[in-house]
Amino acid sequence: MKPGRKMSGGKYRRSNQAKLHSRKGKARVVKLGERKVKVVRGRGGGEKIVSLTGNTANIMVKGKAQKTAIKNVLETPANRFLARQNVLVKGAVVETEVGKARITNRPSQEGTIQAVLVEE
Repeated sequence: MKPGRKMSGGKYRRSNQAKLHSRKGKARVVKLGERKVKVVRGRGGGEKIVSLTGNTANIMVKGKAQKTAIKNVLETPANRFLARQNVLVKGAVVETEVGKARITNRPSQEGTIQAVLVEE
């Protein structure tokens, strides 16, 4: 049998044409560094602010929000290689001035970094 052919000898053809709106977007990787944000236009003309780099987090400490600096990314349960590159993703455990904290939001989709303190 020839590749790309059916058992009968007929060609396999695409059921639909590739559309522009079906393309994947470029992945945004939020790294540890001086805060840098970007305004992105969404469908319908709405705008949202997304992070490109960040070094501060809003951490909930005993029910109160506190803004602290992020020192380092300790671990990322989703992918251990992201922690080595200091990439900030949801679920990553970071070292801050008040202690270890876990990121609870998606920094690549929002302009801020939210976290909760991790009990040791």
